[in-house]
Amino acid sequence: MVQVYFDHNATTPLDEDVMAAMMPYMRGHFGNPSSRHGFGCAARQAVEEARERVAYAAGAQPSQVIFTSGGTEANNLAIRGMAAALVPSQVVWGSTEHPCVARTCQTLKTQGWTERKVSVDGDGRFDMDDLALALRTTTGLVSMMLANNETGALQDVTEVARQARAAGAWVHTDAVQALGKVRLDFAALGVHAMSLSSHKIYGPKGVGALVLDKRVDLVPQMTGGSHEKGLRAGTENVPGIVGFGAACELALERMAQDAQRMSGMRRELEAGVASLGGVIFGSGAQRLANTSDFAFPSIEGETLLMALDRMGFAVASGSACSSGSAEPSPVLRAMGIEPELAKGAIRVSLGRGNSKQQVEEFIRVLQVQLERLRTLSAVAVM
Repeated sequence: MVQVYFDHNATTPLDEDVMAAMMPYMRGHFGNPSSRHGFGCAARQAVEEARERVAYAAGAQPSQVIFTSGGTEANNLAIRGMAAALVPSQVVWGSTEHPCVARTCQTLKTQGWTERKVSVDGDGRFDMDDLALALRTTTGLVSMMLANNETGALQDVTEVARQARAAGAWVHTDAVQALGKVRLDFAALGVHAMSLSSHKIYGPKGVGALVLDKRVDLVPQMTGGSHEKGLRAGTENVPGIVGFGAACELALERMAQDAQRMSGMRRELEAGVASLGGVIFGSGAQRLANTSDFAFPSIEGETLLMALDRMGFAVASGSACSSGSAEPSPVLRAMGIEPELAKGAIRVSLGRGNSKQQVEEFIRVLQVQLERLRTLSAVAVM
């Protein structure tokens, strides 16, 4: 059975052009970019060219880009690194953040910080009144994601940053899901730090970046050599960084076309889900074109996920980094979704390789599986 992949917010397949760009640096051009000989200089040049490509995709300057091992490290470096340079006060973060932001903010309590979560409305959009209320308390750091990994909801980070800066706080945004799907402009967002990741845009796993305002003090969280301007020690992952740069370049070239195709497929998908009695989460918010999160009353999400997997469709029941938890999605609970309905959540995140025909077949299979599960549930009650 051919498996249809509908889980691109978890990770994307490596693009063939990206792989081709990486291959020379896995073989002949294997030098350490810190070495002064020809092998090292060739590697250094490749890293710096990739830095320019990533910076361009982020609407930033190359000197602002710090390469990391991925989005989680970038988020940790931003939050821990900025917090370590500040006098402990209040850290403010959104109630729908990715676990690597939420848990990192929570760990600051051991260093004398207090935490404050900002609420969201029923579509997952930040409550700006609650943000303003939070900022009445002295605040050193605010972290708000740009695009939610589960619902795809896009946040008004520019307004968050405006209010936070006015209150004297430094601002970080997790833009991992937004990169390559919406146009980024680091300066226009008004943030001090922005996290990115390669494997969400058809690049390799194990490489990401933190875009940093050069006026911000950042305490390194990995110490050693003077790599990445002394802010992230460790020999650079040259093939991964080259791949990240290539993926950024391709993402910009294909962004408009991808968004148009995927928004059309999502409309068809959600029309089918609604016709089957599904509830679509965050549908009132501006969302990423490729993302749909939904549930069916009285249908358990993990059970439906496994049934769809057996029928050849790979979907998710929430964030890949939260898999294994039996609890309903914290994102959906923060949106006010009842626990039983939230436990039924299924996320479909479309990608370049998906087609209208696959969506049509998915709706057909979904209908059959829902009828089967509802019948089994009715028999169990008897």
